Amino acid sequence: MPTADGRPEMRQFTAPGEVSPALRRALADCWIAVTNAGGAAGFPFPPVGPGEVVPAVDRLVCGLAPATSRLLTASLGGKLAGWLHVRRDPARLVAHWGTLHHVQTRPELRGRGVGGALMGYVRQVAREELGLEQLHLAARGGAGLEEFYARLGWRESGRRPGVLRFGPGDDRDEVLMHLAPL
Repeated sequence: MPTADGRPEMRQFTAPGEVSPALRRALADCWIAVTNAGGAAGFPFPPVGPGEVVPAVDRLVCGLAPATSRLLTASLGGKLAGWLHVRRDPARLVAHWGTLHHVQTRPELRGRGVGGALMGYVRQVAREELGLEQLHLAARGGAGLEEFYARLGWRESGRRPGVLRFGPGDDRDEVLMHLAPL
């Protein structure tokens, strides 16, 4: 259910046993929909189906751990609207920052604040529960993602020019972004 003010309901999962089979299916369905709509969520060459995506969801869920790997979800009307994965390395040298992966919202729900709500929630969880000072992510250039993240306070910290090849003559930058302080 959305909150009383219409915002998505946010949840986090920190262990594999917390993620029900129904949620695993919903995660895979969302990932398939996002990818097949052209989204930059980990599978660069649509179309994809359950054969590729379900094992990736299973690997992600099996790696959940309270100190290093969390799944955050946003729901509207009791249905998964979006999700992301945040990871951190506990090694002392880099334990102060984490990385976001697979930030996505269902295509038909874009523009309803789901992505912004997820990004606000991960910022809070990272700061208050994981004790992180900064977050990082890599975004596909040319998809408008830099503008979305910039509106939320993220800054470009680097760019790998032309490292993503989607086809002949279709090379794109990988844009490295960071958010600090949290």
